[in-house]
Amino acid sequence: MTRMRKAGCLMAAWIAVAGASAQEKPGFRDTPMLPDGKWRVHDADRPAPVVVTPATLPGGAPSDAIVLSPDAWQGQLAPWTVGGGVMTVPPRPAGGGDNNLVSRQSFGDVQLHLEFRSPNPPKDTSQDRGNSGVWFMQRYEVQILDGYRNPTYADGTVGAAYGWKPPLVNAARKPGEWQSYDIVFERPRFAADGKLLRPAYVTAFLNGVLVQNRQALLGTTVWRKVAAYQAHPDAAPLQLQDHGSPVSFRNIWVRPLPEAAVDHDLPGEAK
Repeated sequence: MTRMRKAGCLMAAWIAVAGASAQEKPGFRDTPMLPDGKWRVHDADRPAPVVVTPATLPGGAPSDAIVLSPDAWQGQLAPWTVGGGVMTVPPRPAGGGDNNLVSRQSFGDVQLHLEFRSPNPPKDTSQDRGNSGVWFMQRYEVQILDGYRNPTYADGTVGAAYGWKPPLVNAARKPGEWQSYDIVFERPRFAADGKLLRPAYVTAFLNGVLVQNRQALLGTTVWRKVAAYQAHPDAAPLQLQDHGSPVSFRNIWVRPLPEAAVDHDLPGEAK
């Protein structure tokens, strides 16, 4: 073998080894197993997270979100007032009932973003001032209210898990200013016979401030009573409440959450 040919073979072997090294996954296969028994610490074979492109501006919908534009909703009695992507509770006719807005699509575990605005100048006081609410599965309410210098009962102010837990703080903006909610809702789990296996949980940020930290809910939201659970399907519509006040909404989107995002404390029967 000539010297030149020998050098060529060595170069080819080096390229082959380098190529194999480049294809090798980063990580380890000789580290201890993690408590779940599925993966090792720094496991080379553990799947990488799915890539999601975030929005350019804060509050914008990421690439995997479902945007709930005005045509994604329907009024229970009549359409809401719509203009420029903003939906507003319409005036009630004399003797008219609640005209809640219901999503056409159903959801279970979700991340929700929405923006709302209380009317300005404010009218009335307490629960009659800028009252609305976002209802998950049409059952579990996170309260919307004009909470700026508006005394009311603690578990009924903006940011409350209505009728149960007051917000950790009052982070309300002035009436007429746009406000934001970012909420993670984990649906309750029921056994086949209707027995509650795990309650619903809600984590909520009002205007970027934590107001509910994975708070367990008592059950279906009710007024002046203690909430309780009744078994229901795994998915149901979202609902924006008409409480007789012209509250406005915009920029609503959701990300349905996979089971892996909420199964850390699920009993085996609920998985």
